[in-house]
Amino acid sequence: MGRDGSMKEYTIESQYLQETMTLRVYTPKNFSPLYKYHFCIMQDGNDYYSMGRAATLSDKLHKEEKIENTIFIGIHYNDKYDRQDKYHPDGKKQGEYVNFLIREVVPFLDEELPGYCMGRGRTLVGDSLAGTLALMTAVKFPNIFGNVIMQSPYVDEHVKEVVQSTKDFSSLTIYHTIGLEETDVETTEGARKNFLAPNRELREFLNRQPLAYTYHELDGDHTWGTWQKDFERALLKMFGKE
Repeated sequence: MGRDGSMKEYTIESQYLQETMTLRVYTPKNFSPLYKYHFCIMQDGNDYYSMGRAATLSDKLHKEEKIENTIFIGIHYNDKYDRQDKYHPDGKKQGEYVNFLIREVVPFLDEELPGYCMGRGRTLVGDSLAGTLALMTAVKFPNIFGNVIMQSPYVDEHVKEVVQSTKDFSSLTIYHTIGLEETDVETTEGARKNFLAPNRELREFLNRQPLAYTYHELDGDHTWGTWQKDFERALLKMFGKE
């Protein structure tokens, strides 16, 4: 099927990750450098395009004039082990990956594309471990990434510590969902974990903070079937026209 918008690939030679990283950038139909755009930066980028249907949703929501001007940026991983290294709170490349986002991706996007060049103009999106990465990056650097969409994030003690030691949530907007069937999820290293209980604990904490916070429990499990159905609502919440 034809697309209204257009997809373009950019590459960044990352000094932090020591590899060539690809950014798949989807701009809406009437894209013009004369307008300003929100940046929706998705980890698990290829998954958000193929299974999350990000480009289709962009076409639909822009056409219906339901969302503000938004550019979708997808960044992908090499394989599930590379994903674990980059996104997991204790992953061996997680620090380098965050540096890549802040010091390479953001300056590149600000130079190449007409964005707002401020935290509230940038949203980090992710499912599962990618959602964890989005949250941990935004609470540490809220002036760079002001918004988070996290679908079924992995939450452990390390994640809780980072979030609970955050001094100021006031500039953040967070959209957070978890599936009611996510009580026995198989993780990359093979262990089975209850995602629902720690996500509820995280909700209890975030609910008490001075931030714009949306939380939903979904009928579903830890799969794209659940996340895809929820993604349109997430985009409307984050980029919807008032």
